[in-house]
Amino acid sequence: MTEAGNSNIAQLFLSAGPTAKAVLIVLAFFSLVSWAIIIGRLWSFSRAASDSRVFLKHFRKSRKFADVLGICDKCEASPLVGIFRAGYAELDQQVKDGREVAPADTGRLFVKSLASIERALERAAGVETTRLTRGLSFLATTASATPFIGLFGTVMGIMIAFSQIAQKGSTSIVVVAPGIAEALINTAAGLVAAVPALIAYNNFGGRMRAARAEMRDFALEFMNLAERHFT
Repeated sequence: MTEAGNSNIAQLFLSAGPTAKAVLIVLAFFSLVSWAIIIGRLWSFSRAASDSRVFLKHFRKSRKFADVLGICDKCEASPLVGIFRAGYAELDQQVKDGREVAPADTGRLFVKSLASIERALERAAGVETTRLTRGLSFLATTASATPFIGLFGTVMGIMIAFSQIAQKGSTSIVVVAPGIAEALINTAAGLVAAVPALIAYNNFGGRMRAARAEMRDFALEFMNLAERHFT
């Protein structure tokens, strides 16, 4: 944006009435917080996807659950790491609490309850989902609320324009311009705050659905391995 454009916007803000200024400040707050969340979530989802690829590759090459622990610290951003740790902790605790030797003294270890391991995986998936979706509700609020906040400023601007017409007894552009300017800038500010938040929320919603599917598939894979080796 040119210096003249910046100057015009600043002048419009300074010349606006108290109601219009309040609306613009509220919209600016929503917009700034939304952009902070968008940038943060983009970074989080990008890291999570990258770390998940590395973790899954190592997990599927490993022959024992214990072998996977070494890669967990290097892939902290992946939601699969939290799920694996929860499942492994429950599995390991069951093995320690009730070591049973298989028939024919094979030395094979058993778990008492696969259902409890499954519940641990589900709880961990819920925790990871909450972590990944942090801040998305604010984006949804911004996308739905800011157009109406801008509309409120628009209505107030139009009311000011009609008030000026009544006072001056003229419909000259000089008379109605201040009120119309306030109306238009509030409308534009509401859209500027809402549109990026709406696009980002829908985008992150798609990423979150993919992440949930990946977590569900990983939990099933973990359960299949646990059932195969410990029952």
